[in-house]
Order: sequence, then structure tokens, then C-alpha cells
Amino acid sequence: MEIFDLGLAFVWEYDDGFIEMLEQVLHRAGLTTYIIGYHNLEETGELIAHKKLGFNFYLDRAWDVEESFEELGKSVQRRKTIIFNPYKRVLHAIDKASMHLEFLTAGVDVPYSIIIPPRKEVEHIKLSVEDLAILGRPFIIKPCNTTGGGIGVVTGAETLSEVLHERLSNMGDKYILQEKVIPAVYDGRRAWFRSFWAFGKTIPVWWDDQTHIYNLLTMDEVSRFGLKKLFNITRTIAHVTGLDFFSTELVVTENRKFIAIDYVNDMCDMRLKSIHFDGVPDEVVKQIIINLSKMMIKMKKNM
Repeated sequence: MEIFDLGLAFVWEYDDGFIEMLEQVLHRAGLTTYIIGYHNLEETGELIAHKKLGFNFYLDRAWDVEESFEELGKSVQRRKTIIFNPYKRVLHAIDKASMHLEFLTAGVDVPYSIIIPPRKEVEHIKLSVEDLAILGRPFIIKPCNTTGGGIGVVTGAETLSEVLHERLSNMGDKYILQEKVIPAVYDGRRAWFRSFWAFGKTIPVWWDDQTHIYNLLTMDEVSRFGLKKLFNITRTIAHVTGLDFFSTELVVTENRKFIAIDYVNDMCDMRLKSIHFDGVPDEVVKQIIINLSKMMIKMKKNM
């Protein structure tokens, strides 16, 4: 059987830069990689089934697009391969309703929210004008299990009719209604951050929720603006979810409250800023990959 250190499945064309950088970094560290896409999905499945191919570690960035990748990943998992972001943990972590309650239990501040059940389970909901008044206007409407790119999210909702309308668009999903959080402003920047949990370490970066532009967050800025709590909160979320790699959106308000806004994004957008104006800074992507390589090397020693 041929064993590769990392099996990596992906189908998104914009992952190309990330995959190229990942292979360069891992190969320099003496680690081997095996890339899986539509072009070799069936062949890879057959090789694994006949015990001709195996992986020490596996990262699946395609299973949310095509069910066949999840089937392949589960067959890999049965071979006792270490799966980064195991499927069951991901499915639990991306449920915003579940995370809302677990974050509160873990001491992570979240916006005031109202969770409403799927329409196919409860056709009519009891939601009063007083309930909406507590949320304030405008408020945010989010499906609980639809993730990535703001799909299905309404950021400027004003009325109950908008809530009822959104429930019709995705009748099988719970919805979460959130108060709109206003960030503080530091040196002309909104205090809105995307914080990556990357294989054992936290990497927070500036992220403007209006322009979607990333910028590096320096340790000098962390000290100057008192942002060390970003690291602690992200680590707490990692403990809650059990995931190896995800991002979360954290906001600092004018009264210095640190609030988790978009709880867990497991399929992190790794487009490079050198190629895409709204991509992740290349230095951050490289550090994420370095963290992965160090974790793999450490874990291999104990295999």
C-alpha cells in the first residue's frame, strides 16, 4: 500500500493558490501530499477500497459540494486515518442555534438573539412586536445551518413580515434573529475581526464586514488596542467545537465588549490577497499551512 502523509480533497477553482502554497510548504517539510478532485475521485475510491492507497491525515474541502467526497472521506476514516475537522463535529459546529447556546455556556458573549424553529416543523410562530423591539432595528436574520458567503443572511431586517418571508425560502432550517452589533473604531478601522483557529493556534486579522477586506493584525496593535481577548475567545470556541481549522467573526464594541457574531465557518475561504482584492493575506495563509505541517510532523512521531 502506498501511504501519503496528507490526502486533500477540493473542487473550488479559487482554492488553486492555497493548494499550490500548501504543497510547497509541506513538501519542503518532508511531507507528502495526494490531491483529490473530480478528475480522480472514482479512481481514488477504488485504490482505497482495494487497500492500495492510504493517508496518515485527511482534509476534505469538497464534501459540502458533492456527497461522493463525503463517502470517500468516511471510507478513509474507517482506515484509522486522522481526519481534520471530522464530519460529525462540523455538522454540530455549523448549527448556529446549537453554537449560540454552547457559546453562552462557555462564557463567550453573543448578540441578543431569538431562535425560531423550521417552518416545516412549526408553521406558525409566536413572535410579538415586543420581541422584535428587544432586538432593535435593523436586526439580522440568519438560517442556522446554511453557511458560507452570507448565503440567506438578511442584515437590515425591520419587520416581522421579513422573518416570515425568509422562513418560506428555507422551510427545513431553523433561523436565528440577532441584534445588529455596532463595532468600535480604532484608528479609522471598524473593530471587526475574523479570527482563524489553525491547527492549534489563533490567527486574528482585521476584516471589514462592509467591504470584506482583510488586513494583517500586528502584535503592536493587539497590545495598543487591548485585543488579547481575541486569542482567548477563539481558543474557547475551538474547545467547544473540537475542530482543527475554522474561522469566527469577533467584534469589539465601544464599551469594550467582545462579541462572537458569525459563530463558526469551517470551510475557510483561502483565496490569496495577492490574487484577490478581498482575499486572505498571503502571510496568514502561509502561517495556517505551517501550523498544519507542524501538527502533522508532531502527530506522526506518535503514530
